[in-house]
Amino acid sequence: MSTFHFLKKIFCYFLLHHTINYGAYCQDVVTLNKQDDGYRGIWYFIGKMQSEYRYKYSGGLSTYPANHHPFAVYAVDVRKTFFCYGGSSKDEQPSLLHEVGVFDHRTGLVSRPTIVLDKGTNDAHDNPVINIDKEGHIWLFSTSHGTERPSFIHKSKLPYDITSFERVHAVRTVGKDTVPFDNFSYLQSHYSENDGFFHLMTHYDRGVLKYGSNKPRRTISYITSKNGINWSELKDIAAIEEGHYQTSGQYKNKIGTSFNFHPDTEHGNGLDYRTNLYYIETSDYGKSWTNASGDTVALPLTKQNNVALIHDYHTERLNVYINDVSFDKQGNPVIFYLTSKGPNPGPANGPYTWRIAHWTEEKWNIYNVTTSDHNYDMGSLYTEDDNLWRIIGPSDRGTQPYCTGGEMSVWTSDNQGKNWHRAAMITENSPYNHSYARRPVNANDKFYSFWADGNGLRPSASSLYFCTKSGSLFRLPSNMPSPTGKPEQFGERQK
Repeated sequence: MSTFHFLKKIFCYFLLHHTINYGAYCQDVVTLNKQDDGYRGIWYFIGKMQSEYRYKYSGGLSTYPANHHPFAVYAVDVRKTFFCYGGSSKDEQPSLLHEVGVFDHRTGLVSRPTIVLDKGTNDAHDNPVINIDKEGHIWLFSTSHGTERPSFIHKSKLPYDITSFERVHAVRTVGKDTVPFDNFSYLQSHYSENDGFFHLMTHYDRGVLKYGSNKPRRTISYITSKNGINWSELKDIAAIEEGHYQTSGQYKNKIGTSFNFHPDTEHGNGLDYRTNLYYIETSDYGKSWTNASGDTVALPLTKQNNVALIHDYHTERLNVYINDVSFDKQGNPVIFYLTSKGPNPGPANGPYTWRIAHWTEEKWNIYNVTTSDHNYDMGSLYTEDDNLWRIIGPSDRGTQPYCTGGEMSVWTSDNQGKNWHRAAMITENSPYNHSYARRPVNANDKFYSFWADGNGLRPSASSLYFCTKSGSLFRLPSNMPSPTGKPEQFGERQK
């Protein structure tokens, strides 16, 4: 990046935060609409450590974190899966590119990805989220990690077309006024043809914590919009001690969210000791909320012990990392999560136990799936029918043990989560670890899970992958001389 373009980007950032009349000047910087020549994922780390494991977590994190949803949507009308990811620029110090690709199920080909914008950071917390409205327009929501950088909303100019996006200058309601809707973190986007967008997100509040006035509390909230331009007021879900991470799912008109909490600690590091498991749901787009048993929940929740609590892991001194929220065929919530003894990698904080919490009209049932070797071994849950549930995730140790991810496997249960067995290995003998296997909305059998790989111990190239429901593995091409290309197939893994 030239000095001129770098300074121009900084100036646009200043304009964004001091005026709403910046669009014409910054449009060429913010909205690139540039065709990339292949699929290259972002490598990212956080928490450098003085140990053999190097980082708290690291690797190819193009589909990180679990609190972003969705990364892919299947559009049945055109038989295509549209997906987004955190791409890597070709700079010496790579920058995070927000990119959109499309896989055509009729031809088996993938398009060159479109670079919608350069986020001006390498922080994978800023990865984008995608959705599709009832007219077929592709929406890209460019998140931010806190308040240090702006967020953006873009919409495809044509239905089911990724070649060109336009900036949406969205506003949200604050009392009787509106303000730019230009900052959101940990976004989960749900959509209904009748009601529009329902987003769960995090905002950062300073000066409210018991310890550390400058440290932000991560307050989880929700916001709605019929058209993606005019948004409701931001309404808080929970603000317990140092805050939360939430992960959500949708079943027909029901949206459920599961979250943990970050306890007050004297050193202000409660997010490292995230714990407890909570769940609430709404069937009227946020007008009212209940727990799984139907008891009314008054928001925001501010106490550890409340009607949303599923299990008290705080007293057991266990960390909780929530991976996915799904529903059985009766609409009962199913939560896939991991527990461990602490935030740092290595065997001392094991076992890293994969668990399922399933509501069965009377109580929450908690079952163990398997164990892995890292807190950020993230996979996705598929409740396909009453007799078959599936998890796709990095349960098996990879080339970089006790680092983020590993080898991707398929685990199945034929009795609603009570018992699990490994049905297949999707990857084996990989040079890098795989992680953050993401479930597309309305997932098609031919593009059933989507993720990236990367070296867990040092910066590396990162490839992007998808697999079929039957277990065939495909890698997206990193070099595409033509506008479309055929993903590289690694063969059938599951019978």
